[in-house]
Amino acid sequence: MMQEKILDFLKRKQDYVSGDQISQRLGITRQALWKHIHTLKDSGYDIVAVPHLGYKLLSSPDRLMPFEVARQLNTKFIGKKIYYLDTVCSTMDIALQLAMQGSSEGTVVIAESQTKGRGRLGRNWFSPKYKGIYLSLILKPKILPNQAPLLTLMSVVSICEAIKEKTGLNVQIKWPNDILIHHKKLGGILTELNAETDLSRFVVVGIGLNVNNDKKTLLCGATSLKEQKKEELSRLDLLQEILRKIEENYLVFQKNGGQSIIDKWRDWNISLGRRVRVACQKEHIEGQAIDIDTDGGLLIRNDSGLIQKVMAGDVVHCR
Repeated sequence: MMQEKILDFLKRKQDYVSGDQISQRLGITRQALWKHIHTLKDSGYDIVAVPHLGYKLLSSPDRLMPFEVARQLNTKFIGKKIYYLDTVCSTMDIALQLAMQGSSEGTVVIAESQTKGRGRLGRNWFSPKYKGIYLSLILKPKILPNQAPLLTLMSVVSICEAIKEKTGLNVQIKWPNDILIHHKKLGGILTELNAETDLSRFVVVGIGLNVNNDKKTLLCGATSLKEQKKEELSRLDLLQEILRKIEENYLVFQKNGGQSIIDKWRDWNISLGRRVRVACQKEHIEGQAIDIDTDGGLLIRNDSGLIQKVMAGDVVHCR
């Protein structure tokens, strides 16, 4: 894409670049260059043009466009194919369709906003435009279907590591996939599995994260990185780090199994050792959350001493 090449050229230069130099290097006319520059400016790129000096890129918009995400991402397979949409019903719907059509592992679907973003247990995920990170990722792990919950743990750990790396904030995980800070929800993970009896065909990991949401636009009980840091953050930088961390942890998981992921999850969790109440299907289980099983299930010891395992449900911390 010619606009990507022009941006790449401008980003590598600290000073003005003449239109003749860009045109000759890229093999386009000055008029074509001028049209591309105006299209980029309409997309939010602050490019100044000065007679006899040329063009200079002053700033880039905080947009999660594919060529921006792929630039200096340096991953082995995640993000090699990126679908970008301004507004969509749900990135999960598109990623699931792409996976059914045979899209490669590591394919990412990114949206700037969602009108019907999906959370766990049929909930909606509020997805205001240009504020958060909303994406779905296709993975094709060589695992049994009952191991798929470990990918939820792997993904949420990766996001926590990325947030720590880029912001310095200490976040925590409420089982299995809620990302919290100061007991307020920052983000969450949704995983959907397509499998046969003993074979996982693919898993789609959905991520919703509040980044630059203003306090007045946040739902009750939610927070954002901007609210916690008291400053705007680069969604692009954070997204790239999330993709890097997911790939790093995923490759370890594929090679060594789930124990390393479970150990990391324990370090970030806020559920173990607490009294919890879990609504799962038609029953409620209450007791002390004592550990995570090898398949990612939450082990709860009730007041009678009986230990029960929960694989899915809505967890409430009682105290």
